[in-house]
Parts: sequence; C-alpha cells; structure tokens
Amino acid sequence: MKTLATIGALLLVVASAHAQGIKPCEELKTEIATKLDAKGVKPYTLEIAAKDKDADGKVVGTCEGGAKKIMYSKTSAAPESAAPKAK
Repeated sequence: MKTLATIGALLLVVASAHAQGIKPCEELKTEIATKLDAKGVKPYTLEIAAKDKDADGKVVGTCEGGAKKIMYSKTSAAPESAAPKAK
C-alpha cells in the first residue's frame, strides 16, 4: 500500500512540474533571440508556427505545451548602400 501511495505522489509531482513547464511562445522566442544575439548570429528570423504546419527552417523550440514550434531561418545580409565609396 505504501508503494502505491509513493507512486501516486510521484505522478502528482511530475504532472505539476510539467504544467509549470508550459511556456508562452513570445516569451520563448524572446529568450532564443537573446541567445542568438549574444552569440553574434545575424541576420536571422524566428517564426512561430503550428506544430503540424510545414515551414522553412530549423525547429529551435516548442511552446504552449507542444502545440506550436519556433522556426529559425538564416537570412541574407542586408544590401549595402548603392552610393559609391570615396577613394
């Protein structure tokens, strides 16, 4: 009987920890962007997409309990000014 009570208590702890782990997508996207910026990664885009939606890029996180994913795509550098350089 003690074993059954212990198992039940452990399941309750695991379930509550899982519920606290659900993170809003915008919050996670901001955290990922901060880490990428700190590593000097530029330029890039982060897009929030539904879990089952096909999207270009690499999945770098899931949010809202796994219902959505955050996609990373490296973008080309911004074009430089068309003005000629002085010599």
